[in-house]
Amino acid sequence: MSSALTTEVRVPGPVPRWDVPGWTERYGVVAGITGRGEAAEPFDLGLWGRGPVADSMTRWRAFRHAFPGFPAQVLAHQVHGNKVKWHDHAGEGWTLLDGADGHATPVAGLLLLVTVADCIPVFLVAPRQRAVALLHAGWRGTADGILERGVAILGDRAGARPEELVCHLGVGISGPAYEVGAEVMAGVGLEHDGPGPWHVDLREVLSRHAADLGIGTLSRSGHCTATDATSFFSHRRSGGADGRMVAYLGIPATE
Repeated sequence: MSSALTTEVRVPGPVPRWDVPGWTERYGVVAGITGRGEAAEPFDLGLWGRGPVADSMTRWRAFRHAFPGFPAQVLAHQVHGNKVKWHDHAGEGWTLLDGADGHATPVAGLLLLVTVADCIPVFLVAPRQRAVALLHAGWRGTADGILERGVAILGDRAGARPEELVCHLGVGISGPAYEVGAEVMAGVGLEHDGPGPWHVDLREVLSRHAADLGIGTLSRSGHCTATDATSFFSHRRSGGADGRMVAYLGIPATE
């Protein structure tokens, strides 16, 4: 498995977003994450925040208009589990599902979305089969096998072998900033001696899972949500008061 540090780059425009560099050219997909933004009102795309609903919908409309190649977008109420939803048609408009932490599709024009604010967005592309999957991986989802489920659904539904897959572990909290207790250490399979607390690098844990699965190409973001307060929201840094970003992945429609 080849691995590289691949840091998202800022895309100019009214919506604060960072794309995974080179993926559009190499794989024909759009992949990245939104950010905090520089406006007086942060670009919070959380669905259950305390702000006015009209303000949230205004931001969501701006987000939708930033992706003209995608007449349909889908996300879910996330539960820190391992359910990955397969989508075999695009439809139109914006769809909110319940109880899923990942999405996969071979359909052009459908933009897959997950919300994050420290958890790791996991991007999977099967270039030969023209299929993609986007996963929300916190420590519970990582421990419950969300990456394994994503790889399995691309294999079962699209016929993609693990060695054919391209995986990027996106913007999230870094190991030095993620202080945890014994429950998390045990959950992700890490040894922990002494009284703690300890630190967990979720991208490193997911990298090991990717290697065990035989994923062919892997990259990791260098951005840390907890230490870059200017660019990103962080649940941990804010004590739970911060907003949410949206990670996105999809194959643009050709017409």
